[in-house]
Amino acid sequence: MKTRILAGAGIVVVLLAVLFLAPTWISAIFVGAMAAIGSYELLWGTGLVKHLRLNIYSAIFAFAVCVWSYFGCPYAFGLLGALLFAALIFGEMMASKLQLQVKDAMLCLASGLLIPFMLASLVRISNMEQGKLMLVIPFIMAFFSDTGAYFIGVLFGKHKMAPVISPKKSWEGFYGGIVVAVLGMALYALLLRQIWNISASYGIALIYGLLGALAGVFGDLSMSVIKRQVGIKDYGNLIPGHGGVLDRFDSVLITAPLTEVLLLILPMVV
Repeated sequence: MKTRILAGAGIVVVLLAVLFLAPTWISAIFVGAMAAIGSYELLWGTGLVKHLRLNIYSAIFAFAVCVWSYFGCPYAFGLLGALLFAALIFGEMMASKLQLQVKDAMLCLASGLLIPFMLASLVRISNMEQGKLMLVIPFIMAFFSDTGAYFIGVLFGKHKMAPVISPKKSWEGFYGGIVVAVLGMALYALLLRQIWNISASYGIALIYGLLGALAGVFGDLSMSVIKRQVGIKDYGNLIPGHGGVLDRFDSVLITAPLTEVLLLILPMVV
């Protein structure tokens, strides 16, 4: 537990420094690197796609999606990139003489386009008005929920939530995580008001916390399903006590795009 806590604290410090303090283009490169590593973990680390060139293509395009988001997601370049990526993937399938399967192509498209596009919400949020402050929200949703669920589950967890997918999760931890995430968002709304003099809605902040906690659990369980099916404990060992990028940021894969949507249709800052 000590290793997990120390590593988690280190992650928070690095994230705040890079995403909150650094220029947006550095944040885009950082998120792109996370997406590229996550693509490698999903394909090669799981053993689902043991084809070197496909892994390289997917990692490159995962990084490119985040950089593309930094430049405002220009449609023509995005479409051109998707066409090029698809051509490379299906070209490899044809050249393999039916050795590569359709599932390999779909996994590459997911790891090289879909998942990075969701993670790149962090970049698109940072480009919004007051984006650096709004960028903190998906991490509050994910980390407060996860931390609350972990400690409350350890102390009071008795009823298993998803014993096959994630044996350590309990319903007590689930509800505790929701409470902690909601409180975390309320606290952040208070900080926005008191420190940055920004008129943030407490009511909407509570909605963010509730939906974010649910989204975080969904993201966690979604990535856990893949791990259980391929028979691995973690996607990697990059982060001590946490595993790989996909182990630590599985919740953020869902809370980031959710935050982007909420900021567009139900802004917290009035």
